[in-house]
Amino acid sequence: MKIKKEKPYVIYMAEHIYKKIVEIKKNNPEFSNLDAIEGFIGTNEYQDISSGKFHDNWFEDLENNKFIDKQSGKKIPNETINLLKMQKDITIKQLIEYPKLYYAKSSFPLEISQRSFDHLWRVCESYELWCKETNQQNLIFLNIIN
Repeated sequence: MKIKKEKPYVIYMAEHIYKKIVEIKKNNPEFSNLDAIEGFIGTNEYQDISSGKFHDNWFEDLENNKFIDKQSGKKIPNETINLLKMQKDITIKQLIEYPKLYYAKSSFPLEISQRSFDHLWRVCESYELWCKETNQQNLIFLNIIN
């Protein structure tokens, strides 16, 4: 049985985040996955995703293209657009940013910051699971699921 490799739209944001975290880790070989994810928090990409700008720009691009997928030429179903809107809302709520919310005597984040970190970890994990399920292990660099 051939496994479908067409990327679902809900994985696009996860892939974007994952690639940025991999880039951070490659630029800082001494970083653990935890350090790289923490390093992602505060980047311009993080700001765009946590504010909803990432999805807003994407929706604008899709709307300008009459919701036709540029790669497949197929119309993107309304159900998919609704799922992406829900993804945007959940992401904004999970990545609420409160600067300098760390315990004074350690580098451990408070609960709200920890929620953002946990969400990013799960996003990376889901991307790796998709890669594994579609036999694209060559796209897995962080090895979060192992």
